[in-house]
Amino acid sequence: MEKQYLLFDLDGTLTDPMEGITRSVQYALDHYGIHEPDQKKLCPFIGPPLKECFIKYYGFEDGKAAEAVTVFREYFSVRGIFENQVYAGIPEMLSLLKESGKTLLVATSKPEHFAKQILEHFKLEGYFTFVGGADMTETRVKKGDVIRYVMEEVGISDPSQAVMIGDREHDVLGAKENSMDSVGVLFGYGSRQELEEAGATVIAATVEELGRILMGETEGGQPW
Repeated sequence: MEKQYLLFDLDGTLTDPMEGITRSVQYALDHYGIHEPDQKKLCPFIGPPLKECFIKYYGFEDGKAAEAVTVFREYFSVRGIFENQVYAGIPEMLSLLKESGKTLLVATSKPEHFAKQILEHFKLEGYFTFVGGADMTETRVKKGDVIRYVMEEVGISDPSQAVMIGDREHDVLGAKENSMDSVGVLFGYGSRQELEEAGATVIAATVEELGRILMGETEGGQPW
């Protein structure tokens, strides 16, 4: 079950964006007179579309949630975007996968412009053939839509040759929408329960285990 096309989520999969995203959420909430000093309480904002999070966790109506995303970006685009760090072992894994001949791609609900800036900042952009993300108008933001966009741009006609790698249920469900297998990772912000209930094909606990899976092996060296 080795896959040629590897679609990676960004936040919580390639990098840990906790500080930048939660500070940006704090900034947006402050705008509405909501003060949340505990950054850890805002970690559920990491991964899913932001507008959905403002609606789900703070009861914002649709228009206010859309406005909150704009306020969020006031901080994120200047400071939050770089309050981020690459998970240990990720560059080495990406290098190994690329050298093996696999096609590496990014499929993120983060606006594509920001995703490219982050990858360039951390010198990861060279590993990827294509970086696909949300558009700034939030018309393409759900993970299933982003995956479909990446497939179309790259010319992936057979989803059985591709796999989505991510840390949240949205990655798994988006892969299902596109008839694609998925690998859930536990070093990001989703739990094993979340990923299993969403139906992840395989779950990797560490970056090292993820690399073995994507090379077509499990701990025992058997195809996954």
